Amino acid sequence: MALLLRASKRWGLPPPARLVGLARRATSSDGKRDSYSYVIVGAGSAGCVLSHRLSEDPGHSVLVLEAGPRDVWLGSKRLLWKIHMPAALVSNLCDDKYNWYYHTTPQKGLNQRVLYWPRGRVWGGSSSLNAMVYIRGHAEDYNRWQREGAEGWDYEHCLPYFRRAQNHELGPDRYRGGEGPLRVSRGKSDHPLHHAFLEATQQAGYPFTEDMNGFQQEGFGWMDMTIYKGQRWSAASAYLRPALSRPNLTAESRTFVTKILFDRTRAIGVEYVKNGLKKKVYASKEVILSGGAINSPQLLMLSGIGNADDLRKLGIPVLCNLPGVGQNLQDHLELYVQQECTQPITLYSAQKPLRKMCIGLEWLWKFSGEGATAHLETGGFIRSRPGVPHPDIQFHFLPSQVIDHGRVPTQQEAYQVHVGTMRSLSKGWLKLKSTHPMEHPIIEPNYMSAGADVEEFRLSVKLTREIFAQKALGPYRGRELQPGILVQSDEDIDAFVRAKADSAYHPSCTCKMGWPSDPTAVVDPQTRVIGVENLRVVDASIMPSVVSGNLNAPTIMIAEKASDIIRGLPALCDKGVPVYQPATLETQR
Repeated sequence: MALLLRASKRWGLPPPARLVGLARRATSSDGKRDSYSYVIVGAGSAGCVLSHRLSEDPGHSVLVLEAGPRDVWLGSKRLLWKIHMPAALVSNLCDDKYNWYYHTTPQKGLNQRVLYWPRGRVWGGSSSLNAMVYIRGHAEDYNRWQREGAEGWDYEHCLPYFRRAQNHELGPDRYRGGEGPLRVSRGKSDHPLHHAFLEATQQAGYPFTEDMNGFQQEGFGWMDMTIYKGQRWSAASAYLRPALSRPNLTAESRTFVTKILFDRTRAIGVEYVKNGLKKKVYASKEVILSGGAINSPQLLMLSGIGNADDLRKLGIPVLCNLPGVGQNLQDHLELYVQQECTQPITLYSAQKPLRKMCIGLEWLWKFSGEGATAHLETGGFIRSRPGVPHPDIQFHFLPSQVIDHGRVPTQQEAYQVHVGTMRSLSKGWLKLKSTHPMEHPIIEPNYMSAGADVEEFRLSVKLTREIFAQKALGPYRGRELQPGILVQSDEDIDAFVRAKADSAYHPSCTCKMGWPSDPTAVVDPQTRVIGVENLRVVDASIMPSVVSGNLNAPTIMIAEKASDIIRGLPALCDKGVPVYQPATLETQR
């Protein structure tokens, strides 16, 4: 209850006990019924795309409701500079002013640890908090979606929407887009440790890839980032704010949606709280949920859509029995393998107060320098062992040290790699804790419940150590900080994994897309919620299975494609685009 009271105060909401009374007193002060063609719940990555695309039709009015604040920028009264400064990403991840600040249940497979799950609660959603890494996943991820029941979501039907969204600084080609709203760039820091890391990966036998979002994901190279002219290029920057001049688009902030309104099984609007008052708004065409993998299933369940038995236990009237709501939860785990650096070239000195201030002033003045990048500029994908059809381990290299999500300051000169497996067999769920919409749901990722996941992480540690041991990193290599020289046996490595593995912040799949005949599906391939009318879900929650990479680019693609579906436009398709295949699956490299 104390947490609920603090949340109520922060968001300008009434205390829980007063919500019912307010609902009676403040439904409509002027007697008018607010109505729009589309009401979108959530101004995150998907909601921003939908707001932009659906408002392109002047005959339709669009309202987007966001629980968090605006991502206001220069010239406003409240300067949220941390959101727009790429190097400040750690501050964003640890600040609950625009972060839902979720936590999991104690994880049996991770020594009963409770894991921290930051999620964006601001215009732009998690694209305003993330590390700005632009990764699409592998072509086979989307072909797998098709086999899992997401008809029309194979690679040849998704690639055109990746291109349509993107404006890459290197220009368009068969895989890249050159005219879309989403600005994508390559790193500008030219840090010697990035060069040494890439050389070490080649010395270890892995290929260099010019574009891991293009023909060949497998290998190591320079990563794409959603950074433009030294500033974070979130979905709000790319899609929402450029469309706000349209008279048919309205975007609200600090507006907490509590329930979907129905006329029998037809969605007609939503109920929300703003400035302490409970109100309703109506949709003549559709209500679209874009709250993400936690908020969207939570709102469905609060509105009577979900597992009937679970809803009845909480006294929620069952509108539609959809057992898949909140199930199939998938995420990426990752580890930090850290090495001491023998030369003073890491970001350790950049985090000293005086140097930090200088970096900030340069960025505020010119949007340049060490503040203009997230420093995760190199990385790659490999196959963990022979026989794996496409890469199942991802690497992000950082010329610095991160401890406890950045909540503990860097301790010394060091560099690290974030390494994790891409297609875990462990799946979890989330359920309502109570009927109060402000109370976070129970989040059970069920990490490391599959034995194969433990083996894959053991291989991840061994393969990372092999790369770090190469000659190219010799001039910089000090002692291994994590796992540490004493961790050598399989049993010791497994214990390290269980003690240190953490979320890569990629929750997904909790409203999975599939055939309407699939009892675990929540939405059909047109993104419509099964069993009701005029209600869709468009965000990372509708992925049938998690993709092999970061989730922001795929989420934006999902919303681009869904916008065409919603508007009744023909689906884009690009047949016969070549995708790299290793010479033989019998070898790892």
